[in-house]
Amino acid sequence: MKITGLKSFMAKEGSRSRVLCKVETDEGIYGWGECYSPGPDLAVIPTLDYIFELIKGIDPRRIEFIMMKLFQQMRFPPGAVGLSAMSGLDHALWDISGKAAGVPVYQLLGGAARDKVQVYRSIGGKDAKEAAEVAHKLHDDYGFTAFKTSPFRVSPDEHRWGIVCKKAAEYFEGLRKHCPEEWEFAFDPHAKIFEPIKALQLANALAPYDPFFYEEPLRPENSDAWGRLRSQMQVPLATGECLYTRFEFLDLLSKQGADIIQPDICVCGGLLEMRKIAAIAEAHYVSVAPHNPMGPLATAVNLHFSAATPNFKILEYHLPDDKGGGDWLDEAYWPTDGYLQLRPDRPGLGVEVNEEVVQTEYVLWERKSPVRPDGSTGYI
Repeated sequence: MKITGLKSFMAKEGSRSRVLCKVETDEGIYGWGECYSPGPDLAVIPTLDYIFELIKGIDPRRIEFIMMKLFQQMRFPPGAVGLSAMSGLDHALWDISGKAAGVPVYQLLGGAARDKVQVYRSIGGKDAKEAAEVAHKLHDDYGFTAFKTSPFRVSPDEHRWGIVCKKAAEYFEGLRKHCPEEWEFAFDPHAKIFEPIKALQLANALAPYDPFFYEEPLRPENSDAWGRLRSQMQVPLATGECLYTRFEFLDLLSKQGADIIQPDICVCGGLLEMRKIAAIAEAHYVSVAPHNPMGPLATAVNLHFSAATPNFKILEYHLPDDKGGGDWLDEAYWPTDGYLQLRPDRPGLGVEVNEEVVQTEYVLWERKSPVRPDGSTGYI
């Protein structure tokens, strides 16, 4: 079997686009993958075109060989755009490999370590009562018992930090009041905090109400700062969506900078790289809760990783119709009782992409920073 083609698509998902890729072979077997949107999205497609010239004619089942070749031939670390393209390619190669063998991808990874995969969903509202109502609706419809929300009830760029922390604590207390005590609530400051002491103060404000985890309060660049922050905290610290490859995660973990890592399978280098990252985390007694804000195809890839990974914790999940994109696949993965079910009778990733749908007109999307009262920009 040989790789004969690589097609790219800017698939519209609500107000933004996602880059999907399709790898074709001389035996008629094909595979699909989804790339992250680091911006600019339009840069990912020519990167995939470049990658094709490096891999055409190679057996797509030689995933380790192909990914090693790309890392070596690019010479310098490929960065967000390059790794996004490589990640989508990796997904497609696993899809082909599973289809060629007639088994689900998770079987190629050592088989299922669990029977089903727990997911959590982001929620919000003008106050704790409204957010709790959203959580109850998601529980009634799909069985969710784990949720994530922003701790910021007032703008962190416009208010005194003590007020920001006080309002966050009151919000969490309200969620606990209006929801069953067994439900989990995680909090994501979204890397908006610059000073580590402020991140610690916010963690301390949330701690009395037992957060599931506290996600990425700081920027990811300084692993020493993460290690110091973790040593002072009383709640589980999670991070990793902005880190790439096993080497960056090894640096974080060697500094004891996280209790939970959150690599993104659409930008860290793909499923193969994610498995290596998870193995390093397992050796440090750290669990993996994949970052997954992407489309329904990315969820399919994450499902196979999560099913086969011993130190998997929980998967971030968006309903296929949340942002559009629900018609990309013949049968997207939907939760039952808060879990995604495996599909042992469907080879590869277990889904088929509607190629006509993903060829629809795309939209250009860019990330925009908030503007502070003094005119400077804040973190996204």
